[in-house]
Amino acid sequence: MKKYNYEDAVLKEIPEPEKDCTLIPVDISDKTIEQRKQKIIEKMNQRKIDVLLIYADLEHGNNFEYLVGFLPRFEEALLVFHKDQKAYLVMGNENLNKVSKARLQCKAIHAPYFSLPNQPMNNTKSFKDIMKETDIENKRIGVVGWKNFTSLYEDNRQLYDIPVFIMDALIELCGKENITNQTDIFIGENGVRTINEPDEIAHYEFGASLASDCMLDALNALQEGVTEMEIGDILSRYGQRNSVVTIAAFGQRFIKGNMYPTQRELQLKDTVSLTVGYKGGLSSRAGYAVHSSSELDEDVQDYMHKVCAPYFIAIAAWLENIHVGMTGKKMYDLINDVLPQEKYHWTLCPGHLTADEEWLSSPIYENSHELIQSGMLLQSDIIPSVEGYGGVSAESTICIADIKLREKIKEQHPEMYQRMIKRRKYIIENLGIQLHEDVLPMCSTLAYMRPFMLSKQAITINHE
Repeated sequence: MKKYNYEDAVLKEIPEPEKDCTLIPVDISDKTIEQRKQKIIEKMNQRKIDVLLIYADLEHGNNFEYLVGFLPRFEEALLVFHKDQKAYLVMGNENLNKVSKARLQCKAIHAPYFSLPNQPMNNTKSFKDIMKETDIENKRIGVVGWKNFTSLYEDNRQLYDIPVFIMDALIELCGKENITNQTDIFIGENGVRTINEPDEIAHYEFGASLASDCMLDALNALQEGVTEMEIGDILSRYGQRNSVVTIAAFGQRFIKGNMYPTQRELQLKDTVSLTVGYKGGLSSRAGYAVHSSSELDEDVQDYMHKVCAPYFIAIAAWLENIHVGMTGKKMYDLINDVLPQEKYHWTLCPGHLTADEEWLSSPIYENSHELIQSGMLLQSDIIPSVEGYGGVSAESTICIADIKLREKIKEQHPEMYQRMIKRRKYIIENLGIQLHEDVLPMCSTLAYMRPFMLSKQAITINHE
């Protein structure tokens, strides 16, 4: 393995990346929806599952959205999907009229129990009787919530993250012995949602590049006296739904439990944390509100050396080594070698999959034998914590693509492909990161990092 040296990371005046979001959302095609459906049916047949019961609410509905095409806004919802392609949408009062808009043909079933508090619930059927209409009695049921449980101490097939009143009805109708958690059909190792076709990559590139452009605008708007809310307004755009809470935080965070931007003004030496995410990708940056290290308090004037340089080298190692066929264990061990966990105290997976939600799942964890596969979308999410120093972040999104997928993207979405090639060129030439050939940047600011956030100097790798 290439030897990585923290001293190779230096601050330098370089051209900033160009904003390149098209501002034109890309819809998922009918052909892709049909492919998604067939992938799921194949999994159901392999596992001898008769019916998938796919739960959704606004925060936990992306497996549902994968087939249906939308989230149920402020109600719960169920997609009851049979392996013979018969499908039912069980909806509350205000989503019942959305069934006709679904991306697959479904029969509508009204369940007022899913409606908002004190809305009409004057139906004459119990929830169990409503569920009988979906033809699930005595069938082998796979429950799909949103979490792929991987506990070492529980039977993960018998852990469920859906409301108990739904589970109670299922058990009465089907028998506990016929019910299992099958969320890993969608996410986790070889889940159908972990691999994307060119059509899906183009769909997600819109959000990843939008987040990136918003982040670059926010970085350029930082100056003493600007408020968190002003920066937050720059980060959130065009009415697009955020995949995480937008962060624009100066100085001490979470005062009285608050997680949202306030009227606090940026002051010299403040720590700064910025994050915005949309469907398809997130961008996050963190540093200090100074022009150079000399403006920092004396005890943190080595922030660049102690925190930023090691972190940037770890990001570079991640981007230069990640490739199709790599095991999650190998990447985990690489990051632990370059950025030792016992010194830099990162605790989560060093990188994870993304899609409609910010964190889908991750193949990268200790002793993971999961493979990095062509078509995966990943966040370069490594979070060091060094006591006494502010945080650091340069998280963005990549697509992993082998030669076959790269050719398909080039043929089917040539303009996006050219953006990706231009981004690669910028990163290699200006940031000094020799990207693996399997890495296609989903946005222009991938790895672009300005730790002294009142300065436009960025970190690059010195190859001299």
